[in-house]
Amino acid sequence: MSESNAPVALIVGAGDFIGAEIGKRFAREGYTVCLGRRKGDQLAPLVRAIEAEGGRAHAFTLDARSEDSVQAVFADIEARIGPLEVVIFNVGANVRFPLRETTARVYRKVWEMACFAGFLVGREAASVMVPRGRGSIFFTGATASLRGGSGYAAFASAKFGLRALAQSMARELGPQNIHVAHLVIDSAVDTAWVRERMETGGVDVQALPEDALMNPASVAQTYWQLHRQPRDAWTFELDIRPYVETW
Repeated sequence: MSESNAPVALIVGAGDFIGAEIGKRFAREGYTVCLGRRKGDQLAPLVRAIEAEGGRAHAFTLDARSEDSVQAVFADIEARIGPLEVVIFNVGANVRFPLRETTARVYRKVWEMACFAGFLVGREAASVMVPRGRGSIFFTGATASLRGGSGYAAFASAKFGLRALAQSMARELGPQNIHVAHLVIDSAVDTAWVRERMETGGVDVQALPEDALMNPASVAQTYWQLHRQPRDAWTFELDIRPYVETW
């Protein structure tokens, strides 16, 4: 399949872990993968890894909080690479601050990254998909999407908002053959940053049971399964967690 005929997927928030694995997973299925993050030059190793497996990938410097940046990337992909079939919003913004230490700047920044940016990406995805009558738009949520925790006023507020956005989009766009889904990751994901935070908090990471932390590749697999669902049985919201997680 030539690139001009290959389906195209965009991962916004293509970091080193979940976003990277999503990109690899869709590339293995023949998708041309577009990868966006604020520091686009940091995507070079991921692009090389995808290409080494025979896949196709393009890196974009993308600030998802900027309307101009989001619109420019969507326009470039549609004009130069191909029509977008899948758009996945995977921006994180997980921070913890006691309420009295949460500055207006922190609260606003977290909201912009985890909620407002999701609106911009979701709107632009809908703008190109609705006229074609097909597409998938997925959002990465968290435990904080469903309940606020101590120290997470900014993060939970933003993730609650992102969930509401996704739900409104699903109800509006589903009848137009656009699959909108919200994935709740109710778990610590196995990344270097998470392991460092756990160890700082006194947890012996080496003593954890096998598969106690979620593998980023498992998240990517879940997104692939969501995209492949028949439209008579679309999932809007799916929560995933390791077998040892209490909830």
